[in-house]
Amino acid sequence: MTLRSATRLAIPRQAAVLFFILFLAVLVSAQGWDPYNSMGSTTDTTRGFESRTGGSMVFLLVYTGDGKTPLDRQAVVKATNKSAHTVNWHTTDDKSEAALELQFGTYEFEVSAVGYLTEQKEVQIVGGLRTISIPIVLRRDPAAVNFNVVDAAMPPKARKEAKRGVSEIKSGHFKDAKKRLDTAYKLAPSNPDLNFLLGYLAYEQQDLAQARTYLSTATNLDPRHVQALTLLGRVGLIQEDYPSAVATLEKAVDADSSYWVAHDLLAGAYLKQRKYEGARQQAELAIATGKSGVTTANLTLGQALVNLGKKDEGIQALKTFVQESPKNPTAPRVRELIASLEKPNAGPASGDETAGKGGTPLLGIDPLLASPSISVSVKPWRPAGIDEVKPPVAAGVSCPFERVRQMSGERVKELVDDVSRIAAIEHLLHQQVDEMGNPATKETRDFNYVASVSEEQPGYLAVDEYRAEHLTRDDFPDQISSSGFATLALVFHPSMRDNFEMTCEGLGNWRGQAAWLVHFKQREDRPARIHDYRVGGDLYSLRLKGRAWITADKFQIVRIESELVSPMPQIQLRSEQQVVEYGPVPFQEKHVELWLPKSAEIYLDFRKHRYFRRHSFDHYMLFSVNAEEKRKEPQAPPTDHPEKPLTN
Repeated sequence: MTLRSATRLAIPRQAAVLFFILFLAVLVSAQGWDPYNSMGSTTDTTRGFESRTGGSMVFLLVYTGDGKTPLDRQAVVKATNKSAHTVNWHTTDDKSEAALELQFGTYEFEVSAVGYLTEQKEVQIVGGLRTISIPIVLRRDPAAVNFNVVDAAMPPKARKEAKRGVSEIKSGHFKDAKKRLDTAYKLAPSNPDLNFLLGYLAYEQQDLAQARTYLSTATNLDPRHVQALTLLGRVGLIQEDYPSAVATLEKAVDADSSYWVAHDLLAGAYLKQRKYEGARQQAELAIATGKSGVTTANLTLGQALVNLGKKDEGIQALKTFVQESPKNPTAPRVRELIASLEKPNAGPASGDETAGKGGTPLLGIDPLLASPSISVSVKPWRPAGIDEVKPPVAAGVSCPFERVRQMSGERVKELVDDVSRIAAIEHLLHQQVDEMGNPATKETRDFNYVASVSEEQPGYLAVDEYRAEHLTRDDFPDQISSSGFATLALVFHPSMRDNFEMTCEGLGNWRGQAAWLVHFKQREDRPARIHDYRVGGDLYSLRLKGRAWITADKFQIVRIESELVSPMPQIQLRSEQQVVEYGPVPFQEKHVELWLPKSAEIYLDFRKHRYFRRHSFDHYMLFSVNAEEKRKEPQAPPTDHPEKPLTN
């Protein structure tokens, strides 16, 4: 089966323009112009500049703790104009600079980076064509796990794979990290650092049993591996195995008395065992060794002091916790606790280790709920992979796969048969994001969207899409245009589905309604024709896999997720994921209801940049034409849309 889209253009190689079709979609990106790195691309802060807005050019220079060494990783800059109440996001370049063109006003800059404490600085911009240089010094987060632990005694290939695995962990690519670390583990199974990394990875994936196995091995191989000991103790706390957690964390503080995280967790473990004096001592050590940024230990300290009969001191520690961590999820409960303790004759008055027994109430706020994550691994900026997480399905329910396959195909075929041309209002959100998912830039657009789907001959579908504004590539954020969302459902079209391996995974649930889960993957013996990138004059066909949710009653496709079967290193395409949701759209005048895209999300890792884009559609209109007209390819964008073009 062949798919054709009017948006598939030939672009000269000299322009070095990326053109990709997202489920027959197009993403066009100019190679010679890089907006992501154009901000702050020089350290010459004394040079003049040409302002487009009459503002000042501000260069934020981000350093590590010594104030001289540029930060070795990307930092995210949040610039808040306190006068105009506006917020802009930026990122530093490879020279650890961020360049911002700002108008007159008072600005608060908030700079953050993985493994470092967030720093804030307020600056007054007085206006005029000026160039301002502002140094920002970030201090390491004392809770950050050090991943640079792979020892030199490891075989070179194992060390190389381990370092790649660490890089994947920091980017949230756990599946790829597991492959790298497993390869290294086969070459060096007795390396404590590898066992720690695999234990950490299992912990992040919430496989506590596996995490415990790897971490126990790491601590047996290296009894003073403080990070492995600390994480193993944390696992014990989560599993409520307090004696084991205490024993492990006591070893951790013996191995490194300056590691405040181990003191903090041990304090919480003692509190759970009602060893209040030990909890008090360890909480105070956590505060002393952690210096700044350590607030959770005050929660443990406050509860320990109250149970030791030192209510006033305990209340003060709890108040310190709330003041320093007002947004902590436990803060509301702590405020309630403080209020109850301040009532006359409230709280334990005993001063021994048995406080809380014999009718004396215990304070029940678990410090673990308030403690920071032990990891510096960032939250993935994109959804989990198709094969990384499988949605739950009903036990004991067999799937009528052939009927699901046949009926869903019929519904898609009905869509192609019924749709001659549709129009809608399209809302676009476009962001460049960092590895934590924080937006570096954010833009929105509204468009008049028009599309038509037709089958010119059996097995040959035509999908033509336009924005009625006659836009060029330069009119889109970051010179990227995208379209073709309706066509993803064509994977299930009777003429297309044989190009994919399909399996029914069972009966699941989508927003309260029963839905069959169908996994699909491009067959290796069939050509990939639904998803292309065009770079210059070269066309790259990409193989897809994904999952669809198909309603159990009407066999309508309500959601499809897809991703690449494998990356495309030749065009620097590391990953691309799509999430498209469909819903019923009634057309009263035509007496018909069609299932059309309601939203489409794109997560793209391309040329070392990450993009998130969301399209949503409303105000659909349906145009009818006769069969003869339907077979004709439109020669120009339709002009019969009744509404005026929308602009931002």
